[in-house]
Amino acid sequence: MTEHIGFKWIAQHLNIEPVQPFGVESKIGTSRRTVVNSTREETYGPAARPDATIAGHLTFGLKHELVNLEFLARVFTVIDQQVLEDWIRSEPTGAYARRAGFLFEWLTGRQLNVPDTPSGNYVDALDPEEFVVASRSANVQRWRVRDNLPGTRDFCPTIRRTEAVRAVERYNCAAALDSLEVEFGADILMRSAVWLSIKESRASFAIEHEEKQVDRVKRFAAVMERRCGQTDDPLLEETLTELQTEILGAATRYGVRQSPVIVGHTHGFDNLVDYIGPPWERAGELLDGLRRSMVKTIGVPSILRASLASFGFVYIHPMIDGNGRISRFLVNDVLRADGAVPAPFILPISATITNKTKEKAGYDRALETLSRPLLAKYRDNFHFGAEYVCADGVRSNFHFDAYDDAMPTWRYPDLTHQTEYIGEVIRLTIEVEMSQEASYLRDMERAREGVKNILEGPNSDIDQIIRSVRENGWKVSNKLVKAFPLLADTAMAAAAVAAVRDVFEPEAEGDQDEDGEAPETPGQ
Repeated sequence: MTEHIGFKWIAQHLNIEPVQPFGVESKIGTSRRTVVNSTREETYGPAARPDATIAGHLTFGLKHELVNLEFLARVFTVIDQQVLEDWIRSEPTGAYARRAGFLFEWLTGRQLNVPDTPSGNYVDALDPEEFVVASRSANVQRWRVRDNLPGTRDFCPTIRRTEAVRAVERYNCAAALDSLEVEFGADILMRSAVWLSIKESRASFAIEHEEKQVDRVKRFAAVMERRCGQTDDPLLEETLTELQTEILGAATRYGVRQSPVIVGHTHGFDNLVDYIGPPWERAGELLDGLRRSMVKTIGVPSILRASLASFGFVYIHPMIDGNGRISRFLVNDVLRADGAVPAPFILPISATITNKTKEKAGYDRALETLSRPLLAKYRDNFHFGAEYVCADGVRSNFHFDAYDDAMPTWRYPDLTHQTEYIGEVIRLTIEVEMSQEASYLRDMERAREGVKNILEGPNSDIDQIIRSVRENGWKVSNKLVKAFPLLADTAMAAAAVAAVRDVFEPEAEGDQDEDGEAPETPGQ
C-alpha cells in the first residue's frame, strides 16, 4: 500500500476528498524520484517522513507541495482548531505555522486564539514562482505574511505556473498583430477585422448550436464591436444585465438568476447533467469575488486575466441566460481593456474553437477539468423530482442536497488547464485564423485586379466570377456565362480563369481540373 505524506496524508487521515486533484502528491519509497503526469508525483526516502501529525504533514505540504485552496478550506472546516493553535504556540515564528494560521483565518473568517506573531521575516501566502499571484501584496502584520492571493475569501481562483502557463505569460498579442500588419498591410488587416467580428459572433453562437439565428449573430457582433474594452467594471450586475439584454434582444427573462442552474445534453431519451452551478443565493457574492479578483490582478499578463474572467464567469454561471456568450465576450473585453489587443480588432477565438474538432474537444475538456470531477463526487446528491417555481419565475425539478459541501470547489477553482487552453487558442487565432483571413483578403484583392484587367465591373460581380471559377475546378460554368455573357468568349474566359488561378494556385501546372472548396467570403 502506498504511504502518502503531506496533503494527501491529511486527506486520508481526515477522510477528505477534494473535487480538484492535488498539483503534487508525495509518498515514501526506497529512493528519491519525480514523475510528472497530470499530477506531479514525488517519492522521498524514509528519512523524509514527517511526524504523524496534522502539523507535521501541513508543514511538509506547505514546504514541498502546491497549495490547494479548496482542500485547505475543507480541512479547516473539520479540523479541531486547537490542533492549529497548539502548533502555532509551539512555533510562534515558524514560517509554515504562520502561513497555516493566516490561511485558516483567511479561508474561514474565524480567528485563532493565539497571539500575534512577535517577529520574523514576511513570507508569501502563495509562492510566486509556482502560482500567478496578485499584482500587489498586502502585509498582514498579525502573521507577518504577505497576502498575495489573487482573490478574496468569496472567490479566489488559482493558476499554477506550469511551463505552458509561463509560455502564455510571455506571449505578446500586440507584437503578433504587428507582425501581421507588416506582412499584409494595415488596410487589409483592418478590413479583415470587420469581417472577423461577424465571424466571431457566428462561431460563438455555433458553440451554443444557434448559428442559424442570423439576427442574433449580427446583434452579438455589434455588441462585441461597441462594448469590448469600453466598460470600467463589466462584471457589475447592472452592467452584465445590460450586456445580456443587448446580446439576447427580446427575451422572457433577464438578469442574475434566482434559480438553480445545470448544464447538460440529451442522449437518446435521457437528459444528462454535465455541470451543476453554485446556488443562486451565493451567485452574487461569487461574482463580486470575481470582480475583486480582476482588480487584484491588474498588471498580470492579459491572457491570464482573460482566462480568469471567462472561465471564472462561466463556472459561476450567474445569469439566467447568455452565460456562455458573455464568458467568451469577456476574453476580448479584457484583452482590449488591458491594451493587449488594440481596437478595432476582435480576436475570433470562437471561430478557432469551432473550426477544428481538436480545438472544440479541447474547449469541452477545459470546461470538464472542473465539471467532470464535480459531478463524479456528487453524482448521488442530485435528482429530478417534484417541480417548483423559483423567485425569478423559472420552473425547475432539479434537486441537489450538497450545495454547502460543494462551495469550496466553486469558490477556489484551479484554472491552470483552462489558462493553458485559452492561451493556445489565442495564439492560433492570431497566427493561423487571422493570418489566413488577411491572406485570403489580399488574394481576393489581387485576383480582382487581374480579372478587372480583362473584364471591368463592380467588386460584387468580380467576386462572383472569382468564387465561381474556384468552385468549378478552374472553369467558367454555363451558369456564369449566363450571368456574364462576355465570358462566352473562349479567350476572355481563359484569361479570367488564369488571372484567378495565378493568385490562388500559382504553382499549378497545365489545365488539370482540381476540386477545391472556396473559403468563406466577407459579406457572404
